[in-house]
Amino acid sequence: MNESPAVTALKAPRDGLVPVIDRIQPLLAWCDAAAAAPDQPVSVDAERASSYRYSSRAYLVQLRTDAAGTALIDPLAFTMPGSLTTLLAEREWVLHAAGQDLPSLAEIGLRPGSLFDTELAARLLGMERVGLGAVVEDTLGLRLAKEHSAADWSKRPLPEGWLTYAALDVEVLIEVRDILQERLRAAGKEDWARQEFEHERTREHGPTRSSSWRGLHGLGTLRSVRQLAAAREMWTRRDEIADTEDLSPHRVIKDRDLVAAAKEAPRGREAFDRALPAKMRRKDTWWQAARTGLELPAAHLPERTERSYPPPHKLWSKKYPEVSERYQLVRTATGQRAEDLELPPENLLQPAVLRQWVWEHEQAPTEPELAAQLIELGARPWQVEQTAPVIHRALTEQE
Repeated sequence: MNESPAVTALKAPRDGLVPVIDRIQPLLAWCDAAAAAPDQPVSVDAERASSYRYSSRAYLVQLRTDAAGTALIDPLAFTMPGSLTTLLAEREWVLHAAGQDLPSLAEIGLRPGSLFDTELAARLLGMERVGLGAVVEDTLGLRLAKEHSAADWSKRPLPEGWLTYAALDVEVLIEVRDILQERLRAAGKEDWARQEFEHERTREHGPTRSSSWRGLHGLGTLRSVRQLAAAREMWTRRDEIADTEDLSPHRVIKDRDLVAAAKEAPRGREAFDRALPAKMRRKDTWWQAARTGLELPAAHLPERTERSYPPPHKLWSKKYPEVSERYQLVRTATGQRAEDLELPPENLLQPAVLRQWVWEHEQAPTEPELAAQLIELGARPWQVEQTAPVIHRALTEQE
């Protein structure tokens, strides 16, 4: 396929591929070079192995400043030195989809002084595609190779092709940031972005994996509470094994195999074993876990559906029609406002915030009261400024 003349493939770092830093001295030298230009932001990225490992730890950290160039750091080789943590704590970090990397970087003591998230910026600008490759193409006319994004980064030594991919992820982030910053300024969205970046920097990030057995794929095929109990106990055992052996849970036993076996568990060991892959049959580990669930007293069996607050909004039209009507009204109003502002509705106001507000308030409050309530639920000031008037208007015009 012929490549568009407007897009140039960036296949290798412009200054060549640097060696992986697995000794402290080269890292300290990089810190000294970066410290010589204290006002420069730092491009940051991290590579994990979540498809292979249980932990969300970073197995490679990529940093780049104009003054110091690129650093590819092996975080398994040593504890991050104070000179690096201090330097980074005083700098603006430029990341793409920061929420994916900040938790694993915090685990090794790396935290940003401030943040610019190129994915969030792209969303606020209403860009149709917000993946790193698409944003780089849109802003710089460069194409990045993305073939190693799901690689096992816990592998050692890391292949050269993987390292090239990793280096390219931070190669042009500063240039992208500068262009997006200008676009935000021109669109009058610079302050919105600043609030979003600070929220992302300071918010508490949830677990990287599902912390509940209710997240099992295919769980809805289980009809009895005994089957659910078997699945819950098998999930718990799988999670223990995955944690101990630092393996991704699906590499211990896949969701579909776990659920299939749990479905057959009430019929006995023979039916249970037939539902498992051949290599897992006759292993007592899974049958013992499933049997524990099957033999639970009735009072300890799981409920058929998980209770949540507020109840799932998909049930509102049947069970809570008045709530559903209010929700559709304000969702339409905020959706139209998002369209006017040329940004995704979920970035104008998080759907969970909107649903919780609707669930908790039967009567339309005054606009200042509504604004305060949205702030209490976690909305940022710019979001409240843009949504409180349209929500208030939608509800009062209905009355």
